[in-house]
Amino acid sequence: MMSSVRVECVVKESCLIGEGPVWEESEQTLLFVDIAGQKIHRWNSATNHIQSMETGHMVGFAVPRRSGGYVAAAGRSVVAVDWSTQTTKKLLEVDEEKPNNRLNDGKVDPIGRLLAGSMALEERPAVLERKQGALYSVTSDLTVTRHFNQVDISNGLDWSPDQKTFFYIDSLSLTVDAFDYDTHSGHMSNRRVVYRMEEGEGLPDGMTVDADGRLWVSCYNAGRVVHIDPETGVRLQSVSLPVMKTTSCCFGGPDYSDLFVTSASLGLDQSERRQQPLAGDQAPPPCQSAPPHCSFTQNLLDVFHVRPRPPVSQVTGLGGQRSSFQLICWIIVRRRDLDLSIIPHSPNQHTANLAGILTLINRLINIIHVIKPDEQRQETGRPRPQGRSTESLWDRLRRLAVTLHFS
Repeated sequence: MMSSVRVECVVKESCLIGEGPVWEESEQTLLFVDIAGQKIHRWNSATNHIQSMETGHMVGFAVPRRSGGYVAAAGRSVVAVDWSTQTTKKLLEVDEEKPNNRLNDGKVDPIGRLLAGSMALEERPAVLERKQGALYSVTSDLTVTRHFNQVDISNGLDWSPDQKTFFYIDSLSLTVDAFDYDTHSGHMSNRRVVYRMEEGEGLPDGMTVDADGRLWVSCYNAGRVVHIDPETGVRLQSVSLPVMKTTSCCFGGPDYSDLFVTSASLGLDQSERRQQPLAGDQAPPPCQSAPPHCSFTQNLLDVFHVRPRPPVSQVTGLGGQRSSFQLICWIIVRRRDLDLSIIPHSPNQHTANLAGILTLINRLINIIHVIKPDEQRQETGRPRPQGRSTESLWDRLRRLAVTLHFS
C-alpha cells in the first residue's frame, strides 16, 4: 500500500551521509550525524536553528548522555562528546585488529546498555570488503561484549515495546532479523528473519519501532520508508520520498506523530543531484497511520542509563500512600540513579546494612517530593476510613530513619 501522507523537508542541512536521528524530548531538538561529513548536528524545531560540531572522524551515531553532552562513534572509537566545548574524549576502541573498520549505527537498549555495530570502510557507497564487521554492546563500566561477527554493514537496530525482542539489520543480507533479548544480561538468541526486502526496495538501512511494535525501515537506494509487521512479515505501508538514498528514521515532535527521515547525497552523480536537490536534507512525513510513539530508543536516552516514563498507574494510580510507595519503588528499581553501593560490606554486616539503609532513606527523603496522604485527602474531600493510621508516609520514613539511626 502506498502512502498518501504529506512529505516535507524541514532541515535544510545538506549532508554527505545523514544518519542516526534521535529526538531529544526535553529540548525538542533532533540530533543526527553526517557520517562522511564528520559532523554531529542538532536542529531546534522551535527556532529552526541548526548547531553543528566537527568530530575529526567518520561519526556513525550520537546519543544523549544523562550527565550532559553525548556519546558518539568516531572511527572505531566510542567517545564522550562535550557539546559546550565542542570536544571529544575517547572511552574505548573496538576492532583493534582491523584498522580499516569503523563503527556505524548504534542505540541504547531499555536498561541503558549501548549497542553498536562495525563495518569495513567503503570504497564507494555499499561497496566494501565483506564480513569484516561485528555487533558489540557496552555497559556502564565500559565492559565490551562482542555478540557476533561476520557482519557486512551493521545498520538498523531497535527493541520491541515489551523489550523481549531485538531487531537488527545487516544491510547486504537484504533482511530484517529478530533475536530473543534478555534485558538483564544483554544476551541475544534465536536469530530469525522477520522480513525480506522485495524487489525495488533497495537495501535495508536504519529503522525504528512504533508503539504497536511495528517496524519502519529506511530503504537505501529506493527512496522510501517501509512499514512492516514483524509478526507476519507483511509490509503494511510504503512512504515515498523525493530522495533515493534514505538512510534512517525516528519518531519525534511534540506528540511523536512525525517520522523524521535522514538521507544521503554521497554517491549521486550530477544528473541525480539535479533530480534530487534535497538529497542529504532531512524530512518528516507525518505518518497518519502511526500511533503517537514514545519509545525508550528515541527520547531521553542516556548513554549507559535510561530514564523511561513510569507507567501511568504508578503515578496517578490509587492515590495516597500506595501511589507514593509505588512511585518510590519505581524510582529505586528503574531510575538507576541511586548508588545502591552505599550499603557497605563489613564484618558487622547487620550494622553496616542498617547504616546503608538509613543513608538510602535519607537520600529518598531529600530527592522525592512525597504526597502526604492527609493533604491529598483534604484536597479531594474524601473521608479517612475508620481505624487507619493518621501517620503519613513522609512521617513514617522519617521515624524509620531515626529508629535505624539509634538501633
